Amino acid sequence: MPIVAFVNQKGGCSKSTTSVHFAYWLNAKKKQVLLVDSDAQRSSSIWLASMSTPIPFQVIKSPDDLLEQLPELGEKNQFVVVDGPAALDEITRAVLFRSDLAIVPCQPTGVDLRSASDAVRLIRQAQSVRKGEPKAALFLSRAVKGTKLLDEAIALLQKTEVPILKTVIYQRQVVADCFGQQATVWDLPGKAATDAGKEYEKLFKEIMGMLK
Repeated sequence: MPIVAFVNQKGGCSKSTTSVHFAYWLNAKKKQVLLVDSDAQRSSSIWLASMSTPIPFQVIKSPDDLLEQLPELGEKNQFVVVDGPAALDEITRAVLFRSDLAIVPCQPTGVDLRSASDAVRLIRQAQSVRKGEPKAALFLSRAVKGTKLLDEAIALLQKTEVPILKTVIYQRQVVADCFGQQATVWDLPGKAATDAGKEYEKLFKEIMGMLK
């Protein structure tokens, strides 16, 4: 079944946040999901372990183990969500060689845009070897509404030749608070949490559309 990986060499771009929310969203949709944490910081697995809603996870940080185990885990689960490391190294290569879909979160800053371009390059290399797989897309995360920088980032990303998902995840303190609250935005009160939940819902529906 589908293996969806969130990859980017830049830390703080929302890989773990999106991975955890996607796994939670799939679980709420009654899908059998496993999150694989391949990041040395283990943010997503620590986060899931602290939550009251039990969502299975596994920590795999060796390239060889990822290459060997991801196909098996894909056979045993309806969905496997991989939280990639904050580096474009052999671990990321292994993830891309076993994923069906690679999603690159990107903040609208110069440094992040360059990091996204590097991630796309690595994806392109994997696609060349695998004859087209994995499918790939980018999306903007932690964006600030109504800024010129956001528009410029969208224009630059359109040059990467990788699809850009329409949904933008905007910067909100409630999203940043989720890890410390041992929760997701769907578990927290307030309009900001509700609005963030709607954005994630739209984003994940777009991702699911790419798996068809």
